[in-house]
Amino acid sequence: MMGSATAITNKIRRLRFDHDEMTQQELAERVGVTRQTVNAIELGKYSPSLEVAFRIARVFGVPLEEVFQYDDARTSNREEPR
Repeated sequence: MMGSATAITNKIRRLRFDHDEMTQQELAERVGVTRQTVNAIELGKYSPSLEVAFRIARVFGVPLEEVFQYDDARTSNREEPR
C-alpha cells in the first residue's frame, strides 16, 4: 500500500546544475527518455525503472544512491530482523 507522499527523493536538479547547467533535454537525450520523463522524475511525480535510474547515475558519474534516496518512515525506526 502506498502513502500519499513518495519515499523516493532525488538530486537530479542539483546534479544537472553542477554539470555545466545541463538541461532536462540534454539529460533526456543521454539517458534515452523524453524531457517530460526527466521533468516528472525530477519533481518526484514518477519513479524511473531501475535501468533508467542507473543510466541517470552513469551520466553524472556518481553512485545510484547519490542521485536517488529512499526514506521509508514506516520502517526507519524499527530494528532489522536478525
